[in-house]
Amino acid sequence: MTHVAVIGSGTMGNGIAHVFAQHGFSVALIDINQPALDKALGTIARNLDRQVSKGTLSETDKTDTLGRIQTYTSIAEGVQGVQLVVEAATENVDLKLQIFRDLDQHAPQEAILASNTSSISITKIAAATKRPAQVIGMHFMNPVPVMKLVEVIRGYATSDAVTEQVMDLSRQLSKTPTEVNDYPGFVANRILMPMINEAIISLFEGVAGVEEIDTVMKLGMAHPMGPLQLADFIGLDVCLAILRVLHDGLGNPKYAPCPLLVNMVMAGRLGVKSGEGFYQYTAGSKELVVAGRFRK
Repeated sequence: MTHVAVIGSGTMGNGIAHVFAQHGFSVALIDINQPALDKALGTIARNLDRQVSKGTLSETDKTDTLGRIQTYTSIAEGVQGVQLVVEAATENVDLKLQIFRDLDQHAPQEAILASNTSSISITKIAAATKRPAQVIGMHFMNPVPVMKLVEVIRGYATSDAVTEQVMDLSRQLSKTPTEVNDYPGFVANRILMPMINEAIISLFEGVAGVEEIDTVMKLGMAHPMGPLQLADFIGLDVCLAILRVLHDGLGNPKYAPCPLLVNMVMAGRLGVKSGEGFYQYTAGSKELVVAGRFRK
């Protein structure tokens, strides 16, 4: 496999494109507007510069990596001749189903269609295509160039051959693939999101403040980042969407999102990407400024 396409040029999409290109793959990066693609290429270039400054990448490798990425604003054009497509669009089920219908129509018949979804059913996505045996989940972790895990999610109809191919491919990217079955939240978010939600409930009920909760988890449990800061980093809207998938899919009230999380998302306080969540952030960066103030 040498030629892949990535749908979506946001944080996850540009990270996935970066990793594939760095490992020698020709990458078609696809998004609906050119400014988003230009921004993604700038992000990839800056992340490669960091690798160069750390001595983990040469200037020649950086130039070669960027040269392997081509941008497209059309799915039909971008997926011509590819052997794998990784969809990394917004975590919206209707949008993903439409993208997979389009991919099924335009991608080569032998191509594997993968989704980077963090919670949406691979079986449901696969059912929107005429090739469900070739549909699989490739859930990369953020930031993609740094994090080693790829959660490989088998849908109900995903073939053994496709699963093994994607496991091998993940290893070629210097990742550690872990095979899981297609149930709400898979493994990573089925465990992570209830922890984040419980941290928000602790804040909501006045057990402790933002920094205190995060300090307990960082120093007491050796987590590199507290759950509230991590929620800001993921995006509070994404956390809410995943919790709703868990709650709807498993029918257990323990997955019900905290009312504080719901209110913050409605108010547009989404974390790093909006400049304010549980913490406030310097414009254009992830640098913390101060813990936020809350209303119940």
